[in-house]
Amino acid sequence: MPLPNPNITVDSKREHSDNKHDSASRLWNVLRGNRLNAKCGTYAVCSAHPAVLDAAIQQSLADGSLLHVESTSSQVNQFGGYTGSTPAQFAQWIRAVATKAGLPSEQVLLGGDHIGPFPWRNESAVSALEKARALVRDCVTAGYQKIHLDASMSCADDPSTGPPESTIAERAAILCQAAEEAHRELPPGSTRPLYVVGTEVPAPGGESNDTGAPAVTKAEDVHRTLEAFHNAFTARGLSSAWERVIGLVVQPGVDFGSNSVFEYDRSKAQSLSDALESHSAIVFEAHSTDYQSLHGLAEMVEDHFAILKVGPWLTFALREAILALSAIERELFNKASDQRVSHVREALEAAMLQNPAHWRAYYHGSEDEMRRDRVYAYSDRCRYYWNQPDVHEETTRLLANLASVSIPLTLISQYLPMEYEAIRAGELDAVPERIIRFHIQRVLRVYADACSIRLSA
Repeated sequence: MPLPNPNITVDSKREHSDNKHDSASRLWNVLRGNRLNAKCGTYAVCSAHPAVLDAAIQQSLADGSLLHVESTSSQVNQFGGYTGSTPAQFAQWIRAVATKAGLPSEQVLLGGDHIGPFPWRNESAVSALEKARALVRDCVTAGYQKIHLDASMSCADDPSTGPPESTIAERAAILCQAAEEAHRELPPGSTRPLYVVGTEVPAPGGESNDTGAPAVTKAEDVHRTLEAFHNAFTARGLSSAWERVIGLVVQPGVDFGSNSVFEYDRSKAQSLSDALESHSAIVFEAHSTDYQSLHGLAEMVEDHFAILKVGPWLTFALREAILALSAIERELFNKASDQRVSHVREALEAAMLQNPAHWRAYYHGSEDEMRRDRVYAYSDRCRYYWNQPDVHEETTRLLANLASVSIPLTLISQYLPMEYEAIRAGELDAVPERIIRFHIQRVLRVYADACSIRLSA
């Protein structure tokens, strides 16, 4: 049975914010516009790399759009995550760099991605859920305005088939309750959190194989899932919070593996898109949209996948630019030079071999195939290693070496032809950091165009 529309219509005044000009209200208006005309959307930057965030801030400034940044529960949590940052530290950093760049606070939206038991899934459900509750509280008190409640992953004492949907929904409601309680500790007028729910949630980081496109979520699963979550929220007295559930995570049939990209097929997702006719205040949130074409992403937005997540493609572009600049460096500083060239590629490889935890389960095949995948794969597992001391040191050396010379345009043409065209057109300075930013922004501009952000700016 379809859920009898607990969400009120898109032109109604749903409770969500005390400040009609904050970033949460801006997001709300974008999503409402998507349900009205199916054209506009938003993209979430799921990365903590400073160069990626710098590019995202500059793109938001250029477009006058939201800077929508999300951190995962593994990336940022109360124990530091793999970035070493707590939610409060991450939020403070994002706001500081945005303010320094001149981006108004009302254009900065912080979100929590996969907020739930995932980092502690090897523990019992009780233990993992208690840590997830602490994390969601920390996110809300740090000023995160959008929370993806993700209790879909199995914990150590769950059945081998995974927790049933009713359990997933109940755990999500427990996390929502913790978020609502945390919000009551904030000053009056603070933005109330917006929520995204769902059970068909891709594992963080993309697929670990290239075996084929994932199956598209069935329309009947949309109705059943929303009903399960609505019931779980209602049982805990969270009707007000349910009015702030803006999105449902589903599988539109897109993903990527080490060497494959599974493209959006609109015909296969048509019945899924049509399912939202019964839920007029909900949009779909699409994970793992990296490497999709502009055409495919635009079709997804038109089909109400109004929140597009992008992460690995951005650090993939970062790596492309850094290794291209490293090749230029080696052309400029030969063996007779007094200046030592950097060894970014070698440092990256050494760091990944020393700690294979972030890539071992994702790459398969011969040693030579895994050597290539460690650096060049779409999965971009090398993104976890840029903050390692030796890698950071060699990257800093690379940028310093190139800053000490005038880079010949002929070398930029050879290794970074699109940046070469932009420099010749007067749109870009031949400065290493700006070249890296430009290369990352190429990806962001695809998403901005797909969401009709740049077209309406």
